[in-house]
Amino acid sequence: MIVLASTSPTRQAILRSAGLDFTAHAPQVDERSLVAKHPEWQPAEIALRLAEAKAEDVSSRHRPSVVIGADQVLALGSRTYSKPRNTADCRKQLQDLRGKTHLLISAVVCARDGQAAWSHVAEARLTMRDFSDDFLEHYLGAIGNDCTSSVGGYKIEGLGLQLFERVEGDHFTILGLPLLPLMAHLRQTGDLPS
Repeated sequence: MIVLASTSPTRQAILRSAGLDFTAHAPQVDERSLVAKHPEWQPAEIALRLAEAKAEDVSSRHRPSVVIGADQVLALGSRTYSKPRNTADCRKQLQDLRGKTHLLISAVVCARDGQAAWSHVAEARLTMRDFSDDFLEHYLGAIGNDCTSSVGGYKIEGLGLQLFERVEGDHFTILGLPLLPLMAHLRQTGDLPS
C-alpha cells in the first residue's frame, strides 16, 4: 500500500492522474519550529528535512506501507519563503519576487517502518515579470484566500501563470512533487508494476 503524507490537493491530484492507488494522511510536523531550530539549513536541506520528517511521522503509524513525504521551499538568493499567512503577506512576497528569478526546490522522500529509505531533491528556476501594482491587486482579488495555499502565493497551474516571464524546470518539481524520479523508485522497489 502507498500512503501520501500530505493533504495537499495538488500532490494528491498529481498522484491520481499518474494512476497511483494511495491513501492520504496529514503529518503531525510543526514545520516552522523545526526550521527555526536549524538556522544552518540551506534551502535544499530545508525541503529535504521537512519531507523526511513528514514521511517518517506518517510511516511510524502506517507500517509496513511505503509513505511518500514531500516539501517545497522557495528561495530568492539567500532568503527563503514559506506559505503566506494572509493577503498582506502574499502581497509582500509577490512584491519581493516581482522582476526577479527565484528557485523552487522540491524534495520527495519515501519511508518504511518510520525510517526514510530514499530521497530526491530537484529545483526549477522561475522568473516573474515586472507586473504593475494594479495587476497585483487584480490578482490578489481574483485568488482571494487561495493565496495562502502555496509558497510564494501563486499556483502556476492557474491564474498565477500570468505572473511569470520565464519558467525553467520540470513541471512536477514546480508543483511540489518530483514525480518521475519517485515513480522510478516505486517501480524499483516493486510498489508499482514495472
